[in-house]
Amino acid sequence: MRQRVMFTWAALASLLFGVMTVADAWVLGWATDHVITPSVEDAAITWSTLWAGIGLFLLAALLRTVGVVGRRLLGGVVFYRLVRDDRLRVTRRYLQLPLRWHHRHPAGQLLSNANADVEATWSVFMPLPMALGTIAMLVAAIATMVVADPVLTLVGLVVIPLLFVANAVYQRAQGPRIALAQSLRGDVSTVAHESFDGALVVKSLGREADETARFRAASERLRDAAIGIGRIRAVFDPVIEMLPNLAVLAVVLIGALRVQSGAADAGDVVQVAYLFTVIGMQIRSFGWVLGELPRAVVGWDRVSRVIDEDEAMDYGTARVPGTGPVDLHVEDLDYSHPDEPDTAVLRDISFTVPAGTVTAIVGGTGSGKSTLASLVTRLVDPDSGAVLVGGTDARDLSQHELTRAVALVPQSTFLFDDTVRANVVLDLDVPDERVWEVLRIVQADRFVAALPAGLDTELGERGTSLSGGQRQRLALARALVRDPRVLVMDDATSALDPEVEQRILRALADRDGSPTTVVVAYRKATIALADEVVFLDGGRVADHGTDAQLRERSVAYRNLVDAYDQAREEVDHE
Repeated sequence: MRQRVMFTWAALASLLFGVMTVADAWVLGWATDHVITPSVEDAAITWSTLWAGIGLFLLAALLRTVGVVGRRLLGGVVFYRLVRDDRLRVTRRYLQLPLRWHHRHPAGQLLSNANADVEATWSVFMPLPMALGTIAMLVAAIATMVVADPVLTLVGLVVIPLLFVANAVYQRAQGPRIALAQSLRGDVSTVAHESFDGALVVKSLGREADETARFRAASERLRDAAIGIGRIRAVFDPVIEMLPNLAVLAVVLIGALRVQSGAADAGDVVQVAYLFTVIGMQIRSFGWVLGELPRAVVGWDRVSRVIDEDEAMDYGTARVPGTGPVDLHVEDLDYSHPDEPDTAVLRDISFTVPAGTVTAIVGGTGSGKSTLASLVTRLVDPDSGAVLVGGTDARDLSQHELTRAVALVPQSTFLFDDTVRANVVLDLDVPDERVWEVLRIVQADRFVAALPAGLDTELGERGTSLSGGQRQRLALARALVRDPRVLVMDDATSALDPEVEQRILRALADRDGSPTTVVVAYRKATIALADEVVFLDGGRVADHGTDAQLRERSVAYRNLVDAYDQAREEVDHE
């Protein structure tokens, strides 16, 4: 068990509290028989006995305080450490799972798994040390009560089976309601995440009221589910508190009759009644544990589905031989989306990109260009076929070697809420001279130098303080600073002016040791810079060769490229 040492100390502190609580009851009974009753009967106080009783009370109270502080403090440490550990486990698992798994799970649900579900899983550990201490206290209390008066003990213990019956009914009624509430928390997180993430769409299309209504509906469903849980809990908690009090009442009534008949001493009745009063207070900790148990079970079920997910990619241990750019071979690739296995996205895709050259991937909408980019960088694996990086199957490379050798600059640019430098280097130890070098290559050095703090300028969430073209250039710099041996650009310059795009591509081509480059391209001028063009049509390689060769022998290719260029010229003209 994780955190076993800290949990053991918390349980021992709770044990100390429980034992001292029983000792307190024994001191109370002793004081009743040896201090209070003699003082009433004899109208005199034995001071030595009185001070002895006071000292025993103070000692028991001091130890009981140490126990309760230790129990709560150490129990809290255990809870928050376990929550931290499982949040890390869940998020690490997210990073290990392939992209296709993330496509099937909304971001809001994933946030709920890592936050609310993890907290629910370990919520039972907050009251658990107290409950364990209560068990020890019950054992000691029952032994003490049996010695004091077995009959009164049996009267009070009738309440124990009733507690288990109440819990069984509670678990059966509460379990489905808590499962529904946890699921609805994920729905609320999903709606909120979509609204915030799509703020530009929401604001520009005037959908604030619609998104507010959608969020209100999800929140109201969660509210209703939570109220249903509260109603059940509102009945359960008073029952748990009532049962021990009924036991105390029964002990006092029957105890008074036994004292009157001479079958018991007043001190024994006081001691047993007090113990049941204390037990009644502590048994509430069982109620807290039992009340949190359904929530913990549901939370663990949702968290374990992520942790136990077996859809992760397997990596090998191979390395790409040599240094510098390498050949890239795509051999007989077939790929279908997992949700539509009978509909092929790519079929029989084969081509070679010689080391240090540039190959443009051109095709119409839905032809599979971005999917091919994902396969080349092994964000997803093909149904059949292989991608060879420097002659080594990408699936045989270690994860570190794959990400070191192959870099992707995707269509959508993501920047962290951090400085320019941090967004370019991420976790690498790169000198500023190298950062400025790649910024010059991607034509970003001037605008970065003009920022208020240069490389130390905070960009804000998703880099919204920059233009789309500036963000794309920083994303490209992020890939180049790692000196990849293969660079894949999936329409990564779409927000740039044609002139800037041309300067970047020429700088890449003219640089010594420039990476083998695959670029998903649309502009005629960009395509003309490529050493070879692979033309995709209907998920297949319809033709490949130089731009001039394809324009000469493929009407479909010529029409597509001319249409792209004409459309862009019209947009630029407008």
